[in-house]
Amino acid sequence: MKKSDFNYPLPEHLIAQYPLPERRASRLLCMNRDTGELTDRQFADFIDLIDERDLLVFNDTKVIPARLFGKKQSGGKVEILIERIQDERHAIAHVRASKAPKAGTLIELELGHRCTVLGRADDLFQLEFEGGLPLPVLLDRIGHMPLPPYIGRADEASDLSRYQTVFAREAGAVAAPTAGLHFDLAMMEQISNKGVRSVFVTLHVGSGTFQPVRVEDLSAHVMHKEYFAVEPDTVAAVEEARSRGGRVVAVGTTAVRALESASKTGILSAGFGDTDLFVTPGYRFRSVDALLTNFHLPESTLLMLVSAFAGYDHVMAAYRHAVAHSYRFFSYGDAMFLSR
Repeated sequence: MKKSDFNYPLPEHLIAQYPLPERRASRLLCMNRDTGELTDRQFADFIDLIDERDLLVFNDTKVIPARLFGKKQSGGKVEILIERIQDERHAIAHVRASKAPKAGTLIELELGHRCTVLGRADDLFQLEFEGGLPLPVLLDRIGHMPLPPYIGRADEASDLSRYQTVFAREAGAVAAPTAGLHFDLAMMEQISNKGVRSVFVTLHVGSGTFQPVRVEDLSAHVMHKEYFAVEPDTVAAVEEARSRGGRVVAVGTTAVRALESASKTGILSAGFGDTDLFVTPGYRFRSVDALLTNFHLPESTLLMLVSAFAGYDHVMAAYRHAVAHSYRFFSYGDAMFLSR
């Protein structure tokens, strides 16, 4: 298939700029992935769509305040988006400036902190941070939440909690696993009380999740890499769910990518490392039976993954339905549940 096959018209006013007051207040578009049948529901109804045989798989990655603002010694403004922390003083990052900084460029940050450009790493920059603070601590002090580019506003204090899942614990993401944003602590307790087991994988969502596919021929697209980890207890829980006739329900495309990356041999196995798995229609899913997800950007790799999971025609029809019925789109938007 071609990139343009995954385009769709989206009125700008449907792109959610803020979360709703309550996490579970979103709408939920349910789709039977076999028939394409659609049902409009509320996210609070999700508890009724799962049972004690099912297994929910969440991504426990934690978004770091990865956006920094500074200036060069010449006075030119600089915006930094940390892509990955390498150690307590070094990171690779996107750097936006009127002119790309060269190796040796000193960048002055807020509260007197500084970093130096060491060199380039393809489209990214290698940075070294000065001072006695470990980089994670420095980010907590002066960093800003890395809201996606389609949210046309600066981050606010509320984004510190709302652009983060209630179960986040493994710091390293620069974008939220957005399907998980709909769950509050009360719903997590409801799930447990119903007897539905939950387990966690980790996939540190990178800024590459927002990078456009630049080639029409999908086979020529180079997928960004993201760190993932799948623990042995998750593998055992998946096996147990299958043995009792339950579904493995992935909460978000990032949970899908983690599980499927750990299933490349054909069998889900514990492991960790970088994944550049690119899922397009025709892919054979090995570890996921149902998917809860938000609505994704036109021509994005995430929309391609969802189309592979539930069928291209079904998914594009669902998106047309969502637009026609004024669903809220993207990170702070509504959700979609795809199941058999």
